[in-house]
Amino acid sequence: MNHWTPDGIPDQTGRTALITGGNSGIGLETARTLTRHGARIILAGRSRTKLDRAAEAVRAATPEARTGTLVLDLSDLASVRDAATRIAETETVDLLFNNAGVMNLPERRTTRDGLEMTVGTNHLGHFAFNAQIWPAVRRSPAPRVVTVSAIAARWPMGRLDDLMSERSYRPMGAYAKSKRANIVYTLELARRTASSPVEALVVHPGSAMTNLQQHGTGALSRMVTPIAARLLMGSAQGAAWPSLYAATSPYVRTGQFIGPAGRDQTSGTPKPARLPSGADDLAEGRRLWTVSEQLTGAPFDLEAEAAL
Repeated sequence: MNHWTPDGIPDQTGRTALITGGNSGIGLETARTLTRHGARIILAGRSRTKLDRAAEAVRAATPEARTGTLVLDLSDLASVRDAATRIAETETVDLLFNNAGVMNLPERRTTRDGLEMTVGTNHLGHFAFNAQIWPAVRRSPAPRVVTVSAIAARWPMGRLDDLMSERSYRPMGAYAKSKRANIVYTLELARRTASSPVEALVVHPGSAMTNLQQHGTGALSRMVTPIAARLLMGSAQGAAWPSLYAATSPYVRTGQFIGPAGRDQTSGTPKPARLPSGADDLAEGRRLWTVSEQLTGAPFDLEAEAAL
């Protein structure tokens, strides 16, 4: 296969992509690219104002773009339920991007439902949203679910035995847990949907400056972040490549973990990445699935379909 670029994405006319965190960063770049290839886009995020501004930006780049917006706060299970109901009842979702996230919250905080904020948003909010919009995914003849993880999932502090960080809390430890949970969830979803048309993939974008870095703390963070942006981190455009490749390439398969070709995210075709140790453990996958259903109160009926 020749060096892949987003220019080689097949025509997406007739397909709808729903992107959480679609109003900025990787999500917005994913939306911009897919609309150029004919996809209809639903941008999901917490702020109606930011969503409308992002939709305008997408249409400014591609005047014929078909865009919709969905107010969705992944840290609030009532918001998740309300947003999911709208989608499940009316839409067909061909490409689902679990892209939104928070990172490096300096103190342990909880969601409105009492869940640790980082895992509650990055994993549990997405789990509940996916479970409740599943009828819309099942309507698609060839759906793909792409979840954005991070290389932080490999860190030892990302073990899932204290999922809610109740015994101890470390900002990047909670982030590592959430990103490992993204991978474990995706692999379990791939196993549970193996006999269906659904393809579930997980990606890591490498390092890029996006809104995730807004929670850095202290003078060192304020000093290093601009330097890192210039010297160490790639662009949001490059960071979107693994998501776009996983969503559209005929060369991927369900259950893969896809990352950039190298530190320069646009230097080559995105490729399978090394999984965190034990992330593909069958028992861990079943445990996380069960705990996620219990914590969110959102049973995941993978056979759920709704009439067109």
